[in-house]
Amino acid sequence: MRYLAEAPGTHPLTPICGDQYLNLLVVKFYYCAFTVDTLVSSALAIAVTLGIAFFVASRLTPGVPGKLQMVLEFLVSYVRGLIGETVSEDATFILPIAATVGLYILVANWLDFFPLGFTSILKPANSDLNQTLAMAIVVFIIVEAYAIKVRGLGGYLRHFLRPPFPPLTIIEEIVKPITLSLRLFGNIFAGLLMVYLLTLLPSAFAWTTPISAVGVAVWKAFDVFFVGTIQAFIFMLLTIIYFGQAREGLEEEMGRGHAAAAGHGERAASPATTS
Repeated sequence: MRYLAEAPGTHPLTPICGDQYLNLLVVKFYYCAFTVDTLVSSALAIAVTLGIAFFVASRLTPGVPGKLQMVLEFLVSYVRGLIGETVSEDATFILPIAATVGLYILVANWLDFFPLGFTSILKPANSDLNQTLAMAIVVFIIVEAYAIKVRGLGGYLRHFLRPPFPPLTIIEEIVKPITLSLRLFGNIFAGLLMVYLLTLLPSAFAWTTPISAVGVAVWKAFDVFFVGTIQAFIFMLLTIIYFGQAREGLEEEMGRGHAAAAGHGERAASPATTS
């Protein structure tokens, strides 16, 4: 049972060019170091994700699909429908982004079911805030680039001046990657902490050893396969929603612009009257 429990804690930093950091008051940003365990765990999750993707691609057949292909086609159609309803029918580039992020997070979370505690360099990748924040920042950058593309730079900047209060709209945009990363990190870390607490029961009460073993197994299954799946879906869903918010009100602005242009054209076309 000791291999099922990963004691939660900090992820040791390996400096590259000294112990250099940027003090942001609430957190220290070490820009010249990396966490070995997170990189190894992320690499494992990436390898498994790519393996699943290539396996599924090799099993795709035209005509009558198999059970696996039917399930995947249903999921892809569902995500495509979400994008069409939330963003736009022509925003097809969001599908591979959202689907890849969702699948990767799902794989990274599900790998936690295996006994990773036999080595210190294998931990659930999403239990490190560096990992979840990096994914959230990538999503944030792509969303902002999309907003600039569809609105233009001027329209993008004017969007932050909308009611009720411009500073709040700016803060609302900045906190998106923070909340996105903390939600995923907090749920995965809380699951690890719960497992760790269950493994401490026998040290306090010896007779709870079988209860602790059953509790760890049941909780791991619930936390990994249910909570882990839900968190992967939420991250993917919020990614799609952020793309939708990037073009929020755009259709109304375009409609007002077309109406103003049409009105100006009608006034220019009407003959001038003289008294």
